[in-house]
Amino acid sequence: MTQDMLFAAPAEHAAETQYEHYGKKLGGAPEPAGILELCRALNVRFLRLTFTDILGHTKNVEVPASQFQKALDGEIMFDGSSIKGFVRIEESDMLLAPDLGTFRVFPWGNPEARVARLICDTRNPDGTPFDGDPRLALKRVVADAAGMGYAMMAGVEAEFFLFRRDEEGNPTTLTHDAGGYFDLTPVDLGEKARRMIVNDLEAMGFEIEAAHHEVAPGQHEIDFKYADALVTADNLSTFRFIVRNAALAHGLHATFMPKPIFGQNGSGMHTHQSLFAGDDNAFFDPDGEFELSEAMRWYIGGLKKHARAIAAITNPLVNSYKRLVPGYEAPVNIAWSRRNRSPMIRVPERRGKGTRVEFRMPDPSCNPYLALAVQLAAGLDGLRNKIDPGPPVDTNVWELSEEERARYDMDTLPANLGEAVAELEADEVLRDALGEHIFRNFTSAKKKEWSEYIAQVSDWEVGKYLSTY
Repeated sequence: MTQDMLFAAPAEHAAETQYEHYGKKLGGAPEPAGILELCRALNVRFLRLTFTDILGHTKNVEVPASQFQKALDGEIMFDGSSIKGFVRIEESDMLLAPDLGTFRVFPWGNPEARVARLICDTRNPDGTPFDGDPRLALKRVVADAAGMGYAMMAGVEAEFFLFRRDEEGNPTTLTHDAGGYFDLTPVDLGEKARRMIVNDLEAMGFEIEAAHHEVAPGQHEIDFKYADALVTADNLSTFRFIVRNAALAHGLHATFMPKPIFGQNGSGMHTHQSLFAGDDNAFFDPDGEFELSEAMRWYIGGLKKHARAIAAITNPLVNSYKRLVPGYEAPVNIAWSRRNRSPMIRVPERRGKGTRVEFRMPDPSCNPYLALAVQLAAGLDGLRNKIDPGPPVDTNVWELSEEERARYDMDTLPANLGEAVAELEADEVLRDALGEHIFRNFTSAKKKEWSEYIAQVSDWEVGKYLSTY
């Protein structure tokens, strides 16, 4: 994609079914009475209260119109013991506290019985914040940044694959096309689904910058406007749901699995980020080297220092590390560059308010709230401790010799999930950012996943060794 699209000037956008469009008539800022009035005006019959578990899966409790007031007042309870990593059976009751600013009406279904959505924080029965809520973990780190005088702005490039389904409706890895990067191909199911995704996202209030085919067959990317960290995480959660729904409507399966096809590029989630101090981009300094501020250099230093631990959160699957290998455009080396895309961190050419870091390691299977939380926490640690990132590596790092890598003091990302989790367990900064509950349950789940994987005997092993040894 064109990188500057993420940080382009905002365009006026009105979504007919969204609270923002009616907000002025209903008194401006979202509040329960206004949302109830809007629900009546738009024939909203059901309300989905969504939240995200520790592993990044979106969950929901749906209530009918008779329960809307109770839902808006944060009085809907659910069984937290049924959600992996939340609470034990003896402490199962939990509350859903909706963020009223996330009210959206889904653009499909019966216009006489529409369905709307609110993203929620999870709370304990007494109304106190729940330590295992990923959204609240991000809020804590955002508040930490605010205490230092900064606000994080972030934009992501979330890639995904569209695959065919078999006769029984099960997903396959058969693609619907043989297209490549930015290809103009005949209209097929993939293009139709992508257009539906764009239409549905716009109806949900997104500002779409671009939609295009990616490098691998069946791979796509849709880019939407950057926002503050919490809104971006919310948007990613919504985006994944919309993509899957549109794919299903076209008889396809959408997956955010990082590396579903051997020999093809995997799906990344490059994360563009900057810190603002008021209206000023704290990463821009017209008098600094390369017009970059000391704050930006230190932020990059923090990302580099914690990169190996960050990987456990931003690349959370066994399969994630099949993408992070040489030869497929994904980063392997912990380095930063002002130009080329081979290192883990790139600084796009744009300056002024568009000065930013592009963190190229994450993949779209991650929990968006935790992924942004640990990246921001690492960057803030860089600022606090003035961590020097070293010189930029403005050459293709894949072509460097071992001696040249040593001169740049260039480390590599973890080779597998087990290695990444071990790095996370040793990183106190990220442990504090996640909070003890999330840290403990996340690492436990990932160690179990890694143990299950290394005990498997793959087809590759059978084909390689069975007749030879």
